[in-house]
Amino acid sequence: GTVVEVRNNEVIVDLGGFKYNGQLAADQLTDDPALKPSDVVKEGDTIKVYVVGVNDAEGKVVLSRKKLVAMESWNKIKEAYESGETLEGKIIKAVKGGVIALTDGSQVFIPARQASGRFVQDLQSLVGTTVNYKIIEIDERRRRVIGSVRVILEAARKEKEEKFWAEAEVGKKYQGTVKSLTSFGAFVDIGGVDGLVHISELSWNKIKHPSEVVKEGDVLDVYIKDLNRETKKISLGFKKIEDNPWTIAQSKINVGDVVKCKIVRMMPFGAFAEIMPNVDGLIHISQLSWQRIKHPSEVVKEGDVVFIEKIDGEAGAEVTFDQVLAIGGDGKFTAGSPVVSGASVNAKIVGQTKGKKVIIFKMKSKKGYRNKTGHRQPYTKVEITKINA
Repeated sequence: GTVVEVRNNEVIVDLGGFKYNGQLAADQLTDDPALKPSDVVKEGDTIKVYVVGVNDAEGKVVLSRKKLVAMESWNKIKEAYESGETLEGKIIKAVKGGVIALTDGSQVFIPARQASGRFVQDLQSLVGTTVNYKIIEIDERRRRVIGSVRVILEAARKEKEEKFWAEAEVGKKYQGTVKSLTSFGAFVDIGGVDGLVHISELSWNKIKHPSEVVKEGDVLDVYIKDLNRETKKISLGFKKIEDNPWTIAQSKINVGDVVKCKIVRMMPFGAFAEIMPNVDGLIHISQLSWQRIKHPSEVVKEGDVVFIEKIDGEAGAEVTFDQVLAIGGDGKFTAGSPVVSGASVNAKIVGQTKGKKVIIFKMKSKKGYRNKTGHRQPYTKVEITKINA
């Protein structure tokens, strides 16, 4: 018939041979509740309809386009089931236990466990999306069709997985997406396969949980640290060597440099001083004072700001420092006096102490000092450039 009028709730169709025009209700025009009659047809369109009934008393013919489309599409559904063809449908509503997909006028039930590759808490979030699925079951007597999106996704995942393992090797780089977080790391999808970035690999800083660095959905540049083809486990690396605080410290601080730092923790064998963010250097107890001491707390405490000289240290190892300054509370230099918190001195080394690599400020006395063996040692010549006591 020919559409002669499009109303908000129905479409009037001229059936030619009938003495009455047919009435096609909006809910019999399409299964998609989001569409209005004017979205589907317009005046002058020729459409196929199914005559549901004729009421001579009221002078009307009841029509249905949905029923005709369903009858025609049923055969297509059966053929797709037998051949394993992939169908495309739009999710039109969420129902108990799953969702309904509309394909060529036929409604296909997709159970919740088959609606996605992962568990979906809110099925309503799928409404309005277009999906690819396969028919996995047909009940011809009840004309009930069951589909699955999951089988499509699993087949694609398996194909990606086989390709991945055929090409994977330690050191290979990937761009992946964070899928989930645990207390011990982040799982990252690197192309159909998930790998674990351990929490210790997420940052050079100490963190308590991966969420301090990444979140689900983040895209990361990672590389394979280790893999096991039998267990299918992949360990991923994320930290970059060039971002290693030790590497940065090694490039910026040379042996003999004087560094202003803060005492951050005490141990029986010495004090650790923060020379850069996340880089601590060890001042051995023997280098904290000219006098013999039993514990570092006799000379320094946590929070003290001191100046130290780098005398040793390789990338990735603890950096050891020797004592540099001996400052009295009045800001004057007194050999052997303890380092005072808050005293600040910038100094330039212009000479080298014989023997141990210890920087000493030149005193008024030219006699030098006696070392632990009792032998007199000369003071290193130092040029003071700034003093803030």
